[in-house]
Amino acid sequence: MLYASTTPAEKRVRLREQLVPGAALPFPGAFTPVTARLIERKGFAGVYISGAVLANELGLPDIGLTSLTEVATRAGQIARITDLPALVDADTGFGEPMNVARTVQELEAAGLAGCHIEDQVNPKRCGHLDGKAVVDRATAVRRVQAATQGRTDPNFLVMARTDLRGVEGFDAALDRMKALVDAGADAIFPEALADLSEFEKVCAALEVPVLANMTEFGKSELFTRDQLASAGVAMVIYPVTLLRSALGAAERVLDAITADGTQAAEVDQMYTRAQLYDLVDYAGYATFDEDVFNFTLPD
Repeated sequence: MLYASTTPAEKRVRLREQLVPGAALPFPGAFTPVTARLIERKGFAGVYISGAVLANELGLPDIGLTSLTEVATRAGQIARITDLPALVDADTGFGEPMNVARTVQELEAAGLAGCHIEDQVNPKRCGHLDGKAVVDRATAVRRVQAATQGRTDPNFLVMARTDLRGVEGFDAALDRMKALVDAGADAIFPEALADLSEFEKVCAALEVPVLANMTEFGKSELFTRDQLASAGVAMVIYPVTLLRSALGAAERVLDAITADGTQAAEVDQMYTRAQLYDLVDYAGYATFDEDVFNFTLPD
């Protein structure tokens, strides 16, 4: 009720304990606090918070327009409502290495369990689009070093993402990943790998956990958890899946209202009032004030 009972420190320890090569733990992307609660209720291991989703929720494209304050605030709202560890996309760290250090501290203070920092230049773009540009190795390394040096909780997970695969090819990307691990990255996010064999090669070459991004309409095939586990992947994210699903449903209801003059045909596909009240724990709040929940919901 109100907020999670698990502390941010406990969530960070839990995240690190879960990140085992071959576990392929699924982390669906939450775009609101209540969707994080639904993810928890469905038994998932953790919550992912996508930078693209945070931008899209504001009606913006994913090109680095969001600020650290916006990301930390919304990510914090999502993280504090669930007992699951939450990993957030911190884009390029919102500035130079000193800014990256502050970014990590702000995300720690917001209750996140970890973040990933990428090696794109600003303005960045979605990792599954063409025309990306990445910084040089020295700059990418400095970002990771700043992130690890800036954290106040050593269990806060610093994951390094590289977009070099789509710019200079797989071999260059793997070399970059090794350099990022040497710089102190706790885990690696190789964006837009071409096939399962590339995941296998990355997992075999690195001694840290590897993340697989299973986003729809991207450059990577939508592999199953079993396939990714066999490749050695530790975590699988579904960053925009829930947002895309919700927008698709919302559009269908709006179309129904336009065509039929009523939403009645779509009601069977909606969360009922009882389900929604249960998800946000109306009954639990009666512990504080019986006047809050003094009614009976219809079946």
